[in-house]
Parts: sequence; structure tokens; C-alpha cells
Amino acid sequence: MKPVRKVAFLTAGGLAPCLSSAIGALIEAYTRHAPEVALIGYRDGYRGLLLGDRREVTPAVRQNAHALLSFGGSVLGNSRVKLANREDCEKRGLVRPGQDPRQVAADQLARDGVDVLHTIGGDDTNTAAADLAAFLRQKGYELTVVGLPKTVDNDVFPIRQTLGAWTAAEQGARFFAHVVAEHSANPRMLIVHEVMGRNCGWLTAATAAAYRRTLDDMTFFPDLGFTRRQREVHAVYVPEMAFDLEAEARRLKAVMDEADNVNLFVAEGACVESIIREMESRGERVPRDAFGHPRLDKVNVGQWFGQQFAALLKAEKTLVQKSGYFSRSAPPNRQDLALIRRCARKAVEAALAGQSGVVGEDEARGGRLRVIEFERVCGGKPFDIDTPWFTEMLAAIGQPKGAKLSVVHQEE
Repeated sequence: MKPVRKVAFLTAGGLAPCLSSAIGALIEAYTRHAPEVALIGYRDGYRGLLLGDRREVTPAVRQNAHALLSFGGSVLGNSRVKLANREDCEKRGLVRPGQDPRQVAADQLARDGVDVLHTIGGDDTNTAAADLAAFLRQKGYELTVVGLPKTVDNDVFPIRQTLGAWTAAEQGARFFAHVVAEHSANPRMLIVHEVMGRNCGWLTAATAAAYRRTLDDMTFFPDLGFTRRQREVHAVYVPEMAFDLEAEARRLKAVMDEADNVNLFVAEGACVESIIREMESRGERVPRDAFGHPRLDKVNVGQWFGQQFAALLKAEKTLVQKSGYFSRSAPPNRQDLALIRRCARKAVEAALAGQSGVVGEDEARGGRLRVIEFERVCGGKPFDIDTPWFTEMLAAIGQPKGAKLSVVHQEE
């Protein structure tokens, strides 16, 4: 095994409350265990790698790396670039016509003398890096790739907890704790809180649970008509669970009549296929990103739920609010930061030993923190709606648990 002389970092995909802090934790770990190793970061993920846009980690950055632990966003910048999508890379000017993006990336890593690449992203970010490493090996260039699992959806097999997900739920709850006060601005108010989660409802469910815990600490004034019922979560809709629209409308109409408002927590991927079919039947074209995913901001799931329920509940006003950008760009909370530091230390240990894979708590190995083989890492892990804390929450808010739906794997 050749010695490690230079290490590169990149962050890719959407934001999560772990990106800057993961870079900071990795820099700290290298400075402690291998201070002689040179460190660089590629700007804006795979875009920067293709363009050769990099920054050196200077002594001043190493000395102050701890400050990165308290930043949201990505200090290096992110982008959604799929190396396997040559057409998209050409269209965006990242490669010349006819060039293979993998070859361009491989040539850049070779020119930069990179021995280890740390990718911080979801399943597609990390498996793309594994594919790149395999491509390089065919060319006779050995590259160790060690990924860290980032996604607020917490939907990566076989990883128990992805970095940033706990914080995203906490921040989404904080967001709604302010928005819910709008119920007092108008009689018969319907509030729809749309939460991130294309295929997985974990974040929506966890955000609702975190928000409900804040209600336990509140003092209510029923003599003034100010009750917990008004601020309660009245329904949670996730992609993995079917529900009867008419039956739910009857249940929620009773809530509206009693509390004068209804609060819904909706995953951005809930009922999305039905909504797309409905849009396409009207001749509307649903735009897709470089990965082939429908642009959920154009589908507007929260608005659809608002329109469906408003008339059925006889709502006078409907408010649809999305917490995604607020929650995903936050700095990590204490719980996430502890996990980030543990993963960073394991990632550096693996990198120096020449071991490639994705660092995470392996559900198939008793939740042990280890370097998980790339071939076992994939996205699309559904939220288990039979999880006790979720079923208990549904029972507490009076919502029937719908039938379990299968969720098809889609990449990041």
C-alpha cells in the first residue's frame, strides 16, 4: 500500500446540517493523526472536480477548523452533477463534447496527485465516487474513496442514521412552532407543513414528533379558548402509507369544527405519483433534474394537499409552508455533531489504511460503526411506519394507520 500524501474532500447533492462540520471534523482528525498529509477541497462537488476548481487547506484553516463545526451549508459549496450523465455535463459546460466525465475527473485527480477522496453526500454521491475509483484502477491509478453519509431523509441502506437528519427534524419542528401561530390570524385555518422527503417519510414523522414534544412544555389557557388542540399535529402523511382521503376529510372536519383550525404534516413525496399523473393528464410537463427525478418544487405536493382538503373541511384560508431550506441549512445539533465526529475519525482511520467504503452505523452488523462496502450502499430505504414511536404518535392524534406501501429505490 502506497503512503497517503494528499487527500481531497468534496460535498455534493442537496444541503444537510453536516457538510461544513464534516469537513471541519475531517481536517481536525488529519491534523491530529497525519499532519504531514496535504489537504485540498474541490469547490461545488463534482463540478469543481471536473473543472479543476480546488482550494488548499492552509495552516490557518487547520488551526481554526473547529469553527467549521458550527456552520450550516457547505464551506466548499455543493452541486448536483452526475458523472454518468455525459449529456448533462456537456450541456453545463463541465466537459467538452465527446468527453467522458469520468475520464475528465480521473485525469484531474491524477494531475492533483490525490491518494484519498472523501465524498460527503447521499448514496449517489458515494457510489459515483466508487465507480470513479474503479475506473481509475482500470487505468492503473489507485485511489482510496471513503464516503460520509449525508441526507436529511435518513434513507440510505444499510445505514441506521445519516448525518444531519436529527438536526433537520429539530429545525423543522422549530420552524413549525412559529408558523402554527398563524392559526390565530383567521377562523377555520388549514395549515399544511410540507417537509422534505422524496421517497422516505422519516423526516416528516420525526419532525412531527419533535414538534409535539415542544407542546409538552407549553402552558395553555382553555378559559381563553387557547388549547393544545389548536397547536396539535392533526395528521401526518408520508410516502410509505396509504390513506382514505374522504375518511380523513370527515375526521379532520370534526377537528376543524372543534378547534377552528387543522395542521397537516406532509412529506414532499406523499402521493407524488398520483399528482404527476393528474398533471400530465392535463397536458402539463413535469420537469426533471439531472438524475431523472421529478422537480418536486414544480409538483408542489403541499399545495395539492391544501387544495384537496380546503373545500372538504370548509376552510376559510389555507396556508402552505415548506421548512426544507430552513432545516437543511442549519448547523448540526449536539447529537448530530457527536455522530459526525465519530464518523470522521473512522473515515480518516480507514483512509490511512487504504480501505474504501462509506462510514456509518451498519444495521446489518448490529449498528456497529464501520466502513460499509460500496456495493451494499443504496438509497430508497423506506421509513418503517410500524415503528412504535410513529404508531404511538398516530394513535395520540387520532389518525388511523394506513396500509403500508412499497417504495421503489431512487438515487439521490
